[in-house]
Amino acid sequence: MSNFCVIGSGISGATIANLLNKKHSVDLFDKARGPGGRASFKRLDKTKGFDHGTQYISPKTLAFKKFLEKLIKKKVLKNWSGKHLFLNKSKKEIKNHKKIIGRKGNNDISKYLLKNIRCNYFHELKKIDYKQKKWFLTFSNGEKRIYNKLILTCPFEQLYKLSKKFIKSPFIKSRVKMDANITVMIVIKKTKSKISSYFFDDQILGWAGKENSKKRFKSNFDLWTLQSTYTWANKKINKNKENKDLNSQVLINHFFKLTGLKKTKILHSLNHGWKYSSNSSPLKMKSFWDPSINLGVCADWFVGPRLEAGWLSANDLYKKIIK
Repeated sequence: MSNFCVIGSGISGATIANLLNKKHSVDLFDKARGPGGRASFKRLDKTKGFDHGTQYISPKTLAFKKFLEKLIKKKVLKNWSGKHLFLNKSKKEIKNHKKIIGRKGNNDISKYLLKNIRCNYFHELKKIDYKQKKWFLTFSNGEKRIYNKLILTCPFEQLYKLSKKFIKSPFIKSRVKMDANITVMIVIKKTKSKISSYFFDDQILGWAGKENSKKRFKSNFDLWTLQSTYTWANKKINKNKENKDLNSQVLINHFFKLTGLKKTKILHSLNHGWKYSSNSSPLKMKSFWDPSINLGVCADWFVGPRLEAGWLSANDLYKKIIK
């Protein structure tokens, strides 16, 4: 039986699993088909695909900057060059703003951190119970597991449902409202556009990134990832599955209108709704650890909306565990 069970393979789960694995036995579970969480990579075929979650990484803290520099040297990550248009007048543009991406996909960080971890995908955690100083886990496929120590890295709403009767800390009663995001991935005929990304000043479409500009693959077509604003997605997310064609068309129409590109036939389109995309209102703590029941929680929503926040939360939790 492994010492630790980690739920989630995003940046928080991958980081804490990697740190714990240096001295402990660790198993990781995720409901998705592969690692990355909200930095997942959606494949179109064997060579081409879309970063349909996190679009790029831009470090703020010195510690995270050093971590990314190490992965750049190891050729896990690279800089995203090209022309990036900052059109949002309500935001202040940061000069010399670095955009770092995975060499193959933005889930490359999770893949790198998890390469020596036992990972179990297609495993959605449905219930947890604590008895006889052990954690009893039940997954949606009916599988049951027992662990000494449990780490949860899921969105707040899911965490609350799973663990509210076990966590006594006041943070579990916080009103954490995570914003949604609706992402549409499209394939169109090759254009003459030399733009790598757009950060729009629009109420519906917030972002568009040209996947070809990341220089991971060659294609006779243009691949674009379109992401909505939080405000629009929060209104649409609960019915996005039944209205995905309509929502996709709205974002696509705004894309052509805002970029000035000639409207052309959509050769391929995918819609993905992120109900729990990010939290813009950080808590007063970076992670949670209760040694009396060996339960820990780390996630980006403790710290902020950026991918870096998840890494910081996981490192903070690790310090509490080994203290």
